[in-house]
Amino acid sequence: MTLSFGFTPCPNDAFAFHALVHGLVSAPFDVEPVLLDIEELNRRAADAALELTKLSFGAAGAAGDRYRLLRSGAALGRGVGPLVVAREGGSLEQATAGRIAVPGRETTAFLLLRLAVPDLGEVVELRYDRILPAVVAGEVDAGLIIHESRFTYAQHGLVAVADLGEWWEGETGLPVPLAGIFARADLEPEVADAAEAAIRASVEHAFAHPEASRDYVSSLAHELSEDVCAAHIELYVNEHSADIGDEGLVAIDRLLGRAAAAA
Repeated sequence: MTLSFGFTPCPNDAFAFHALVHGLVSAPFDVEPVLLDIEELNRRAADAALELTKLSFGAAGAAGDRYRLLRSGAALGRGVGPLVVAREGGSLEQATAGRIAVPGRETTAFLLLRLAVPDLGEVVELRYDRILPAVVAGEVDAGLIIHESRFTYAQHGLVAVADLGEWWEGETGLPVPLAGIFARADLEPEVADAAEAAIRASVEHAFAHPEASRDYVSSLAHELSEDVCAAHIELYVNEHSADIGDEGLVAIDRLLGRAAAAA
């Protein structure tokens, strides 16, 4: 049996899922990796095309009963939130009053921004890696950045106006739930349980053998430096990646509850 597994080519996912993709952990199935940007994965959830997929928690509500959350493989933690950057400093409200580029309307980053600033200016959707150049060029007034952009924005001469992770933690005292791994609802329960166990084993293998995935991470990271890849992995792959944990589940419920209330 082969299961399609959608995740991003970002260093954290390559690191966490390397062992599963390459058959280094026990699983009663093979996986067919489908590597896509997180917003593309969010959009594909509408058709439930993938049997296993990473999804932003900002998109979980729209996915409805087509998918169920697995406890392993999540991106969740403290100090991991998206940033709002601009060419000059100022308040978050000032930065978002004009044109702001976002990495997708279904991303958790955009949900956090809408919760923090309900009255936004003009929202411009761009793929996450096009946002920094757009801010630098003056095509937009500010950018909502995720992934490795948080490690490179200063190199573009930009400044951080707000850390939405800090905002969320200050509001709730909880870690920021960014994305999780979901199993399609029509998978047999024992298959979904086996997938959860295999993903947990893959994350644990990554922690135990951190150098094993180096070539795989590099092959997907394109022009990212080793230092940026290492920082990306260290930030986004943590104890919640092996198991979301009770606090993580509370954080997810709180986020989805606030999203529903704001809708």
